Amino acid sequence: MQTPTRVLIYEDNYDLRTSLSQLLAGSPGLELVGALGNCMQAPADVARFTPDVVLMDIDMPGMTGIEGLRHIKVATPKVNVVMLTVFEDNDRVFEAICAGADGYLLKKTPPAKLLEAIGEVRQGGAPMTPGIARQVLRLFPRTKAPVAAQQEESLASLSAREQEVLGLLVEGYSYKMIAADRGISIDTVRSHIKKIYEKLHVRSMTEAVSKALRQGLT
Repeated sequence: MQTPTRVLIYEDNYDLRTSLSQLLAGSPGLELVGALGNCMQAPADVARFTPDVVLMDIDMPGMTGIEGLRHIKVATPKVNVVMLTVFEDNDRVFEAICAGADGYLLKKTPPAKLLEAIGEVRQGGAPMTPGIARQVLRLFPRTKAPVAAQQEESLASLSAREQEVLGLLVEGYSYKMIAADRGISIDTVRSHIKKIYEKLHVRSMTEAVSKALRQGLT
């Protein structure tokens, strides 16, 4: 039997925290290990609950979710952190990218999509709602890599199909959506993504998407 994915929630809104807890606690393949109202002790919480995935509210009292994200990534970089936000048009999405977030979802994301996102991030994906993906596209051109670095990180080494797959990921497509859009299997999508990792010298989809955005792939 496959080991369940351990999930830790940070959300200061009691009602939303309760509804998320109920959703995750009743979902096969997931184990809710904790649901907390603030992330002021995030590294200690992660050490205590040992989650695989953290759902992190961006706005919380005492310490913001982005600050909590930074602390978690320093202490336990392999833990996947998916940020939850109310607004699409928000510069903090950009801050979360720079801090190493593994996914970015709106709080109004339907339950089924949220569960799919947890599975996707565990497989190396970077789940984003379409609105968040568009916001990322608007924000990321603010940072420009040096010319030499841009040349080194060129997307030219990717095949046409790999560029298509990466482009769809940048637009917020899930693995399933890419498979359906391109008429290929999910295993083939994963194979393409593995090759993208190797050619771009990255270890996560967040890094791959970041490089794609810096190179102007939209």
